[in-house]
Amino acid sequence: MSSFELSLFEVSRLFLFPVLALIVGALVYALVVLGMFLVEAVQRWRGNHRSVLAGSGVHSDDLELKIMKRLEWLRIVSRAAPMLGLVATMIPMGPALLALGEGNAASVGNNLVVAFSAVILALVAASITFFVLTIRRRWLLEELRALERAGGAA
Repeated sequence: MSSFELSLFEVSRLFLFPVLALIVGALVYALVVLGMFLVEAVQRWRGNHRSVLAGSGVHSDDLELKIMKRLEWLRIVSRAAPMLGLVATMIPMGPALLALGEGNAASVGNNLVVAFSAVILALVAASITFFVLTIRRRWLLEELRALERAGGAA
């Protein structure tokens, strides 16, 4: 490898730990959000859920902004987690391919474990947050429409 290529390789390796930390953070966030979603679903099923939009008495455009803000992190995580998983997969692939060329099967296996574990966790986080985002968006839009029909939002 030329010095430029080696420099690119070394710089890309610097991103592995931060990307893995972001994936773990995304997974923790997804699990917390899933728990909150399940609590809200039970409350809605029992009929004792208190709307976050009720009592606002503001314009429906403002309520739509409130909905977007409430769903923002779900959307970010559901879209960014798969990209982070791809990055976390590709970074260890370089060392794995180098180890393969050297006949070092143990190093290949270690790098592939990191790569595939990271992408699996990232996809799980993305799937959970996308599921919650989709259902929660519908719930909030139904609440907004009900408020508009009742005259609670202008």
